[in-house]
Amino acid sequence: MRLVIDCFKLIKGAGKSIGIYNLALNLVRDLAAYEQKNHENTLIVLGNAFNQKDFDMSGIRFIEIRNKNPRNKLTCILWELFEVSFYAKKLRADRVLFPRGYAPMLHWTKESVIIHDMIPFYYHEQFPGYFNRLENFYIMWRLRASARGADDVITISEASKRDILRYSKVAPEKITVIYNGHTAVSCPEDLDGGNTDGGYIVANTSALPHKNAVGIVKSYERYCQMTDQPLPLTIVGIGGIEPFASGCTVSGQITCIQYIESNEAFHKLIREARLFVFLPLIEGFGFPPIEAMQLGTPVLCSDTSSLPEVVGDAAVCVNPRDHEKAAQAILKLATDRELRRQLQERGRANVKRFSWDETGKKYRERLFRLDILD
Repeated sequence: MRLVIDCFKLIKGAGKSIGIYNLALNLVRDLAAYEQKNHENTLIVLGNAFNQKDFDMSGIRFIEIRNKNPRNKLTCILWELFEVSFYAKKLRADRVLFPRGYAPMLHWTKESVIIHDMIPFYYHEQFPGYFNRLENFYIMWRLRASARGADDVITISEASKRDILRYSKVAPEKITVIYNGHTAVSCPEDLDGGNTDGGYIVANTSALPHKNAVGIVKSYERYCQMTDQPLPLTIVGIGGIEPFASGCTVSGQITCIQYIESNEAFHKLIREARLFVFLPLIEGFGFPPIEAMQLGTPVLCSDTSSLPEVVGDAAVCVNPRDHEKAAQAILKLATDRELRRQLQERGRANVKRFSWDETGKKYRERLFRLDILD
């Protein structure tokens, strides 16, 4: 089989695509390693000058799409709607995989598309006008059309599958759920010990409304009112709390870090915390709790969308809009050492469900199915 993987639009760290970039890169690595041993298929990656250093590897034929700027919106629209189909046909592809969730309008080859989530529809319903309405409409149209037009749809959680079925009205058997695989986190210390007695709380969020920075700040503020000795909070992903909670009475207890460039520094910050807080309103998968579990840090997270299926019994889950319950959970985790120890053990066991060995195997089984080519 000649499998073409469309990575032209992927640029590491650009926009909101870092999770998609990492999934595509890990998948290409897995497929390349498999083909180096088995020599059963031809793997071709369509990429750009920015990602060539990552995706141009042994076992892969890497083709840089020249004279096209992947940072230009119009270029990317024309590429994903039409031009990628011409490249695939010219390369005599048996199948094309689209990791970013958008299949082309011209269906000249068999197509598999990875749709990570349907969050644009959530914004349309819950936060109308937050994004440019025309752009959001275009994205919703493309997601719906891609789910309907592709031969095969892969998504990353049962929650995302339910959303695809709701908004696209495709047959359930067309959709396969394959959980994201995790890679080992980098941290200077030995990861086997873990730390459940750290002197602070760490949370991960962003300025986007669905990441719920407001809920984190308000829940923490209520927690501080419940105890005489509150732990300080470090929030990674925003530059300050003012846009989210003006008049916060405990701002002196909160440190905000917009961005941590070093993965080791980020993981060290999580590992040395007493607990990790992650309270989004919706998530397609949710990697941060899995990273915290690898590092031995107890997790408090939302009970919405994909998160309960991802964290299982290895985290305390609360309604992210219920600041009172979230504050009570923070207090419980901060003061109950035995609960933290139990979550630490369950977390390490839970992480094993998301190994790349299993994820890669499921992708190979799906992508190289001969019956889909009939």
